[in-house]
Amino acid sequence: MSLKSFIASRIKSFGHAFHGWFYVLRTQQNAWIHGTIATIVFILGFWVGLPPRDWAVIILTTAMVFAAEFMNTAIEAVVDLASPVHHPLAKVGKDVGAAAVLVAALAAILIGLLLLGPPLWAKVTTLFNW
Repeated sequence: MSLKSFIASRIKSFGHAFHGWFYVLRTQQNAWIHGTIATIVFILGFWVGLPPRDWAVIILTTAMVFAAEFMNTAIEAVVDLASPVHHPLAKVGKDVGAAAVLVAALAAILIGLLLLGPPLWAKVTTLFNW
């Protein structure tokens, strides 16, 4: 394989990945909820001045939630393709995929509270002179 064809195939792969990303954003309401909350968390993180290590954890946590949402969407699409009629095992597959997103989101909430809670509380109490 030549360098030119290798680079062309990598660009094409990125195109497929972005197509999948935009598909999730277009079709999944929960992805918009995750995105809105992530934006709020990032704004708060900048406001309270999170240190780099905390940013690393926040970024990894956000990526974990989005990756779970993307995988859940992929599972749902494949299950719908394989089982167009309702089937108990198809339901299990979809429910387990949704549970993975729930676990990731709950972990993200706890991590957000642990990392943002104390500096946010300090900033708010200083702001209101409590």
